[in-house]
Amino acid sequence: MARGATLVAEAHKLGRDWPPLPEGTLAKGSNVAGLTVELALYEACANYDLDLSLVTSQAEQLGVKSGYRDPGQLGTDRWAALVAAHRAAEGHKLVVNVGTALTVDALRGDGFFLGGLIVPGPALMRASLTGGTAGLKLTEGQFDPFPRSTPDAITTGAVLAALGAIDRMAAAMAQANAAPERIVLSGGAASTLEPHLSSPVTLNDNLVLDGVVLIARAGR
Repeated sequence: MARGATLVAEAHKLGRDWPPLPEGTLAKGSNVAGLTVELALYEACANYDLDLSLVTSQAEQLGVKSGYRDPGQLGTDRWAALVAAHRAAEGHKLVVNVGTALTVDALRGDGFFLGGLIVPGPALMRASLTGGTAGLKLTEGQFDPFPRSTPDAITTGAVLAALGAIDRMAAAMAQANAAPERIVLSGGAASTLEPHLSSPVTLNDNLVLDGVVLIARAGR
């Protein structure tokens, strides 16, 4: 019905622009940003007389079974994304979120979550060169198969490093007899990788929220 975004540093402003909500409205959320943000979420909902329920990662839920040694350790954003991806597309798949961090999760067609990777996202890779390497300043370059400027070299290197993580996970799935048939892609920086992916792509900017909705509707 309505969508929006705000900076984590401005989480205390959540709820200021929400419209009047009908009686019986439920609040369901996922938080991986720490206690300060969690308190802001609860406060925003309390201002509308809403009881907030936060998603917790489960051993098994809505057809998805976690392969994590400790299922509760998995980030709830990743868990919700897996739930949504399982419902959205059949077959073996990679569930990829491109944000500050890049997460690459392997999901079999039967709903079993094999495991996944967390690496810096392309923007964080570029920023790390600014802070950790003398003489390399953060400037936006263009993707070029043969970069001929330092900004292009940094931008292209970050994109190829991210693609490499995706390709290695795809190869690992193939070795486990679960070669991915597609990539379910989300995240604010998804557009930086999508043109360079060779597998079929299902793009969903709201994958985590779709998973939260599915979990809320299931009453869990």
